[in-house]
Formats: sequence, structure tokens, C-alpha cells
Amino acid sequence: MLALAALAAAPLTASLAVATGAAAEPLKVVALGDSLTAGYGLSGSAAFPARLQKALAERGLDVEIVNAGVSGDTASGGRDRLDWSVPDGTQAVILELGANDALRGIAPEVTRAALDDILTRLKARNIPVLLAGMYAGRNFGADYTKAFDRIYPELAEAHGVPLYPFFLDGVAGEAKLNQRDGIHPTAEGVEEIVRRMLPAVERFLRGVAAARVGSAR
Repeated sequence: MLALAALAAAPLTASLAVATGAAAEPLKVVALGDSLTAGYGLSGSAAFPARLQKALAERGLDVEIVNAGVSGDTASGGRDRLDWSVPDGTQAVILELGANDALRGIAPEVTRAALDDILTRLKARNIPVLLAGMYAGRNFGADYTKAFDRIYPELAEAHGVPLYPFFLDGVAGEAKLNQRDGIHPTAEGVEEIVRRMLPAVERFLRGVAAARVGSAR
């Protein structure tokens, strides 16, 4: 999007089954994001949430990932629609917002405040979050880049949530993995994102499942 830059399946599946109360009931996850989550230019089945769900299923993990991506959304936009985008019953959230903020040169403190509010509100609802980071383009200068890039690791530490440092790792700047606009991943680009992010998502879900099992005892 921007020019810049193991777990065994059976134990996790068992944990998810206990945590949700029945093996047939999947863990309910919301992917809250912008066009990178929504799947701009792609079919719904080729978008990130659908491909991630499929990859997890192939590893024996029963998870339902709702696509709550809105193309063009900023971190502030995601915050404003948080309550209806993440309904009651949601058991985990993958948070991917901020790319449009960086593209538009929105002040880093505005982006930080919006993401901070999202994390605070989800924590109050006892919904675990995996934060997907973003880097700023280098066209706004070193000061902007430094201020923006540190938003995600600092918020992850402050809120005690896991961080996947860069959502577009391995895809940003790779022409063959992006659509003609050079911004949005192709179907192949989405597959690369999923491949790289899958271990982090598995660790995250294992933690969610373990916490739910503990609270049910």
C-alpha cells in the first residue's frame, strides 16, 4: 500500500471448541480495516478475511472472520463505526487501520488518538485485539515518518496487545503483487499477506482460546 519499505493444529482446535462451548461453533473474529481488509478490486472470496479464514481452516481451526473493511476508511472513521462494526458476541478483532491516514498525511497524533480509543473501547468490552501495523511513505519527510511509524509499537505496548508490525510485509512495492494502482494487493498479494501473517494470527487465537477456557472454569 505504501512505498517503503508453530503451533499444532489439534491442541488449538480443541481449545477453540472448549472456549466456544461446542466443536461446531466457530470462534467469531472481526477484521476491522480499510480497503486492504475489504478487498478493493477483488471478489469477496479473494479478500483478506476470507483467505485468512480458509488458511486457518486448512490447519484445522474453526474460525469465522467477518469482513468489516471499508474502503477509504481512516483510523478515525473506524473508530466512529466501531460499535456497529464489532457487534456483541465478537470474540476477537484483527485491527488494520491507518494506511489511508499515512497516504493523506493526516497528523500522526490524530491517527494515534483514534487507534488508542479503539483499543481502549475494545478492551473495556473484553475483546482481544491483534494490531496490524502500518508504515508511512517517505514522501512526507523524516519527522512525519518517525512519528507515524512508532504509533503501532507504542500502542501495542501500552495496551498489552500483540502486534504484527507491517500488514503489507513482502507486498508493498512489489509490482507483481499489486493492482495497477500500485496500492492495493492482487489476489496473489493477499495470499502472500496471509502466508506471512498466519503464524501471528495462530498465536493470537491460541491466547484468545486459552483465556476463554480459563474464564469458563
